Amino acid sequence: MRRLFPPPEAAAVPSSGLSGLPGLADAYAYPEPVASDGCWLRANMVTSLDGAAHHEGRSQPLSGPADMRVFGVLRALADAVVVGAETVRQERYRPARARAEFAERRAAAGQAPAPAVAVVSVGLDLDFSWPLFASPTVPTLLVTGAKAPPERLAAAAEAGVEVVFAGAGASAEPALIRAELAARGYRRLLTEGGPRLLGALAGARALDELCLTVAPRLAIGSAPRVTSGPEIPEPQAYRLTDLLEDEGFLFHRYRAI
Repeated sequence: MRRLFPPPEAAAVPSSGLSGLPGLADAYAYPEPVASDGCWLRANMVTSLDGAAHHEGRSQPLSGPADMRVFGVLRALADAVVVGAETVRQERYRPARARAEFAERRAAAGQAPAPAVAVVSVGLDLDFSWPLFASPTVPTLLVTGAKAPPERLAAAAEAGVEVVFAGAGASAEPALIRAELAARGYRRLLTEGGPRLLGALAGARALDELCLTVAPRLAIGSAPRVTSGPEIPEPQAYRLTDLLEDEGFLFHRYRAI
């Protein structure tokens, strides 16, 4: 993996350090929180050259070895991974695992052995016997609104799943998701989408950073972009902070302005 921007001589971590996990983790380290709620929410998404966020419902066909390394590092740095229920179903999510390579770093940062997974859902149409809920390394969270279906809330409670209410309605309010998680000590947040959740978070100005992998592949088809949702009055501006390359894959980091 090599650095294209900023110039290698101006970067804190040179290209030579990006070949190993420690150097990659240093390159993607969370900044000091600057928001009033004291947390930082970054997104990690992959897209094809023609803008597809997935192929046949899954992002894996667009990925590659370097993308999976970055994916693993971003997870290993996070307190919690925020993900939409549809993505959980489509991608067959399992619990985040503790990785020996990051044990010392996480312990020094006061983090649990692995990030929690926070599933954002409206109808709570989820199987709480899945390993994600039944046998996680760190308890999985369910993020929803106070008026979510009572019978599904009861099923979650019976399964021992912790519910986080982020809004008074049926669904979680994007601007409150980060605040409620931060209040529980989850301050380094990572969202892996899907497009609807990411669109909602970005539309609410709740997203601090976007890590975007552009895969050297064409997907064609009708897959959505990395964000979807109602059109906003004006496009939001982001600033490029880093650009890495590996075997044709481009790894961008953009910070909200």
